Amino acid sequence: MKDLIAHIAESLVDHPDQVVVNEQETEDGLTIELTVARADLGKVIGKQGRTARAMRALLSATATGQSRKTRLDIME
Repeated sequence: MKDLIAHIAESLVDHPDQVVVNEQETEDGLTIELTVARADLGKVIGKQGRTARAMRALLSATATGQSRKTRLDIME
């Protein structure tokens, strides 16, 4: 799942070398933290959060097959 989010984010931003994705296991499930360059933050979030919502939907669909809860946090 980490690779999926990294690939999507690197495709969207102008500075793909600054994309950092971290996974953390929690008692609730899996939390994925996405960090991008400050200038690329708007591209990852998208208009009215549509891009971020789409990435979360893909992540959720992928996690459904593994029966675990996932969360995507976009860090500044």
